[in-house]
Amino acid sequence: MDLGIRGKSALVCAASKGLGRACAFSLAREGANITISARGREALEATAQEIRAATGVEVKTAVGDIATEAGRAAVLALCPHPDILVNNAGGPPPGDFRDWTRDTWIAALDANMLAPIEMIRAAVDGMIERKFGRIVNITSSTVKAPIEILGLSNGARAGLTGFVAGIARKTVAHNVTINNLLPGPFDTDRLRSNFVLLAKNRGVSVDVVRQDRMRQNPSGRLGDPAEFGDACAYLCSAQAGYVTGQNFLIDGGGYPGTF
Repeated sequence: MDLGIRGKSALVCAASKGLGRACAFSLAREGANITISARGREALEATAQEIRAATGVEVKTAVGDIATEAGRAAVLALCPHPDILVNNAGGPPPGDFRDWTRDTWIAALDANMLAPIEMIRAAVDGMIERKFGRIVNITSSTVKAPIEILGLSNGARAGLTGFVAGIARKTVAHNVTINNLLPGPFDTDRLRSNFVLLAKNRGVSVDVVRQDRMRQNPSGRLGDPAEFGDACAYLCSAQAGYVTGQNFLIDGGGYPGTF
């Protein structure tokens, strides 16, 4: 299916690795021109070159932390009028809430709630004026099923979810949609780092933790980031103009609820 976004400009945050990278690849394969950001130059430029080689689209890179004003300014300078915006940022560290200070919480909110809101604020009016816009926020399955050691993520991402629910019904009349993608366990650096912490706490090997996590999931495996990227591309498509304010859980059946 032609998703109708060839030639559109797509801005993907935190896209050098993991799920952001997968989203950038999927959008590029559909012919969108890509601007990607990340904190590390080496991984970012490597990803950009791989996307160019695989798809032939234009790829611009901005090095910076999207959680900071400077990082946002850098990427918006390269892509000031995106047709597609994929908000993403590295998740805050796991741990015990008793150890977190106000500064710890503010850092989590800056990265996983306030930065996406600032990016939406920068992009949405131009999208409304052009009568096309697709905004996808990469959040987490913890929005629906909180994980105790991921309290920082639980809180910050739930705040973003509430904000999106309030504005997505206003923008859709202008063909501007805002949706959230909620990943469960995908085979990314982020998940592997969580496995290391869990292995240390349990006194077992990382491989034991990984195998246990796979067995716990109804699918019997971890998600492939490419699957997530393709779901993102569909939400950014011309065909998805009637979908807004939704939270799409992609977790291999891990969430046991009906709704």
